[in-house]
Amino acid sequence: MNFDWLKTGIGPLKDLLSFLNTESKTSDVLKRQVIRELRNNLNIFHNGFLNNVSADVMIDMLSNEAIKEAIKENFRFRKIRAGDIEPYHVYDERNKRYIGWNAEKLVDKIDEKIEELKNIKKMNAQSVANVKNNIALMLSNLYYRMKLLADFIRSDMK
Repeated sequence: MNFDWLKTGIGPLKDLLSFLNTESKTSDVLKRQVIRELRNNLNIFHNGFLNNVSADVMIDMLSNEAIKEAIKENFRFRKIRAGDIEPYHVYDERNKRYIGWNAEKLVDKIDEKIEELKNIKKMNAQSVANVKNNIALMLSNLYYRMKLLADFIRSDMK
């Protein structure tokens, strides 16, 4: 799969992954699981880019189980990061549309996109190779949403 859209974000991603690893060491189990899942999903994009992995493999590896579990337990996603996304949280031009959103709304959209990608794959003989959907764009949007969430969480520490 072509990951040209990821080239510009790969450098800062290493710092974000390191930060999320540190941030996931909390006593709140659900918060820890959601942050670890975010870190792991970003790692999938990072390693997928480095190793030119297919979209099918990446979609299989992406997880939203911690988000589903947190929803079942009525977890308040604002615990991950309170407040709304402000212009100074946004480092990528394409994420400006999320200004005013909160962590809960962003996590919901991340969860929705992961589910959608997995469902498209299931509907098409377990492959997205010949689907009419723009899978590269969908994965790109998912990556930048997850990166924005990580940047937003990190900004609390600045």
